[in-house]
Amino acid sequence: MDNLRWVTVLLVLFYHVIYFYNNKGVFGGIGGFGPYPETPQYQDVVMYILYPWFMPLLFILAGISSSYALEKKSAKEWFKARTRKLLVPGTIGLFVFQWMTGYFNTAVARGTGIFDGLPGVAKWAIMAVSGIGPLWFVQLLWLLSLVLLAVRAMDKNDMFWNACGKLNIVWIIMLGVLFWASAQTLIRNPRPESADGLLNLYKPFFYLVSFLLGYFVFSHEEVQQKIKQAWIPLLSCAIVAGTVLIVTTFGQDNTTATYMSSPLNCLYGWLACLAMMGWFQAKFDCTNKFAGYMTRTSFGLYIVHYLVIASLGYMMKMYTELPPVAMYVILTIAVFTLSPALYEVLHRIPFIRWCVFGEKKNA
Repeated sequence: MDNLRWVTVLLVLFYHVIYFYNNKGVFGGIGGFGPYPETPQYQDVVMYILYPWFMPLLFILAGISSSYALEKKSAKEWFKARTRKLLVPGTIGLFVFQWMTGYFNTAVARGTGIFDGLPGVAKWAIMAVSGIGPLWFVQLLWLLSLVLLAVRAMDKNDMFWNACGKLNIVWIIMLGVLFWASAQTLIRNPRPESADGLLNLYKPFFYLVSFLLGYFVFSHEEVQQKIKQAWIPLLSCAIVAGTVLIVTTFGQDNTTATYMSSPLNCLYGWLACLAMMGWFQAKFDCTNKFAGYMTRTSFGLYIVHYLVIASLGYMMKMYTELPPVAMYVILTIAVFTLSPALYEVLHRIPFIRWCVFGEKKNA
């Protein structure tokens, strides 16, 4: 599970490279190299492959980890640690570090002059909030951790948790109905003047289901063994579902509520989550120095990586004449090399380490 977590984080890094230059209408990034369909940008297929499952999977893994941690710590100790690890980077860290990401996220708006006349502290605050980017994950995970404590209080004797450990593979697959039902909570026609768009961005009810399934179902060794034994058919079915989804929907904005709540997208997303967990249980239940390092640092890489993408990606697109393929190659190499370097520097500085990563001391 540790290996699956850091591999998924690396996939997030690569996803953001492709996403930054997409031309399918996905919110964020800087845009593609021509309008769709005149410029197909087939590399955008990476978004269609990864988006339906990699964030739900991270929330499932977070639920599993929460179950393991709460076996060793009291609820109070665990939540205190969660607050430092998640809420501090997701709030204080915005003003200490993520405002630099916000600087590039607001570059177009600043060029229109709407920032003119604002005091420096106001510009800083706007850039800090604009720099949230991937940190929506840690903000939401902190909130879901609070919800988990309330849910656990209603199951003090772990009766429901124990019952979930007895599910067979058929019922485990059928839990995909809950995955689909949670996606129906997304707002298909968000109102521009409301918070609908923000709810669709954070998807709290959708990810709450994944998080609780991780805690109540997939934290059981028995359940993990069952999906391990079925990993080949699960992966085969996920590939088939994903292929049909991509062939029939390529060109659409794959992050809209309508797209994400479709039965085919949910089927592929759920099967892919199960397949990845089963595959890694079967083939990657091992470790070495590199895997150990990635297990320790993947959270930090997630925190800092988007600054590398936003800054370098923006500068190349706006101020160079590099061909698109060169931009993708340079940005991919940069995010996988500069992100670890940036993390290694920042987490050695005591106060910065606490603000940006929620780390008390140098690990």
